[in-house]
Amino acid sequence: MWLYKPVYSYFCYTEGRKVVFTGIPFLSAGYLLILYPMNQNAFAEEIKLSPGLKEKLYEYSILKKYKAGDILLNENSYIRSIPIVIRGAIKVIRTEEDGREILLYYIKPGESCIMSFLGGMHNETSKVKAEVEEDAELLFLPIDKVSLFIKEYPEWLDYIFRLYHKRFEELLDIVNAIAFKKVDERLLALLRKKQELLGKPSITITHEQLANELGTARVVVSRLLKQLEEDGVVELGRNKIILR
Repeated sequence: MWLYKPVYSYFCYTEGRKVVFTGIPFLSAGYLLILYPMNQNAFAEEIKLSPGLKEKLYEYSILKKYKAGDILLNENSYIRSIPIVIRGAIKVIRTEEDGREILLYYIKPGESCIMSFLGGMHNETSKVKAEVEEDAELLFLPIDKVSLFIKEYPEWLDYIFRLYHKRFEELLDIVNAIAFKKVDERLLALLRKKQELLGKPSITITHEQLANELGTARVVVSRLLKQLEEDGVVELGRNKIILR
């Protein structure tokens, strides 16, 4: 469960009876924007909302910073606030009972997770895990304000529908890739997506992490990467892959 307090608090969620704290104090978004106004300017370029709604968004939200690898949300956790990315990127993952994982989509600046909207508004537990892909800054908007915005700002509902449409298309792409593409094609497509997301040719990641995101075995990924290196497509280093 996402917990919210206006100023000087701690960010946490619940897993059953277990409460997990990040242990890092945060400030209200409105207060931080007084200290760091450039965050608002960068966000305004990404999200298509009116100045009035953006002002309300910052007024009611909490701004929080995360490092790559931090877990924002685990499966079966209740959602009490909606994350909206200002900077960086978040990956959304689905985990099966046997421990296998598969990457569903990325959340980029100006975007949110449509599954968080649906789960939070219906008081249902999360069906996915959210992990920071690249150092990120996020706004967390309490669920009650989400419902309020829907009633008072038609453009907010349009924002949610646009997110839903985009995620639906991305999930269709995942289904299409699993059903009709070979693993080597999916691996190369994932590497290029990460390269585009991070904005640099070098990707810091392990073979195990790539295998988890593709829903396959590490030995398969290692073999395919070696073949791509022999073909001159990539250059392999220690926990690093460079696309040529």
